[in-house]
Amino acid sequence: MKVSIIGGGGRVGSDAAFALQITGVVREIALMDANPDMAAGEALDLRHGAALVGGQVFTSGDYGVVSGSDCVVITAGLRRKPDESRLDLINRNVGLFKGILDDLKKVKLPDTATILVVSNPVDILTYLAIQAGLLPERQVVGLGTVLDTSRFRSLLAADLGINALDVKALILGEHGDSMVPIWSSATVGGASIGSVPGWSQERGDGIFAATKTSGAEVIRQKGGAGRAVGMSIAEVVNAMALDSGAVLPISALQGGAFGVKDIAYSMPTVVGRKGAVQIWEPKVSDGEREGLLKSAQSLKDTWAQVQAS
Repeated sequence: MKVSIIGGGGRVGSDAAFALQITGVVREIALMDANPDMAAGEALDLRHGAALVGGQVFTSGDYGVVSGSDCVVITAGLRRKPDESRLDLINRNVGLFKGILDDLKKVKLPDTATILVVSNPVDILTYLAIQAGLLPERQVVGLGTVLDTSRFRSLLAADLGINALDVKALILGEHGDSMVPIWSSATVGGASIGSVPGWSQERGDGIFAATKTSGAEVIRQKGGAGRAVGMSIAEVVNAMALDSGAVLPISALQGGAFGVKDIAYSMPTVVGRKGAVQIWEPKVSDGEREGLLKSAQSLKDTWAQVQAS
């Protein structure tokens, strides 16, 4: 499987490439970036380790290097300027993203290819990419709340002093302010999270609050997130490469779960070779359902603002 990363010279793109290298599932990784020297340098650095991992092929270049990709990962994006509003940043990223999609229309991709959007706002840009019609709608997905869910599980485990692999808890909806923790199905070692000694909803709410701000905290401390994002990207790409049927909270076009349509956001989704194979409507509490509906409406409101700008 060949994977191309647009934005591969940046922090997130290069960390994704490294995560794909160490997991060793895909065969070829191509890096493309507005800064071609950075992409070439990252590809060379990764190539130097090929003999120690899986012998993958690493290349770099312009959009020509993307041709023939089985999966195109888009990580390119702009950061917020001082005193810039959220909507202004969204509009600038939408403008950049439209340019990327226009360039991708000139690239020859297999009919079975997938596009994985990572750039923010991921749900808005995923919906934009779906509407561009480069590939069938189920083959265009976003990273969604995969990263948020990983952060959530990891912070819960740290607080409880247990193995993070034993924590199963989902965040669904928007990758953003309106994300929703699904406490009703959260488990530890197969038992309800409420079974954990000393557990309280107040304790859980504090961990969720820390999850929502953890990305900003990483940026404050080290200038930008990358490692966990890269591993999250690799989880989705590897699920596609292996056609594993993994159930992940990726962002995909919604077709009726909870009555939500015509927007992309995260629901439990079976991921395979052709992207979003099936979207599930999970059993949730009334409060969680209300939160997910509000999350969908928030995204629709943002989309309307972008269209009006």
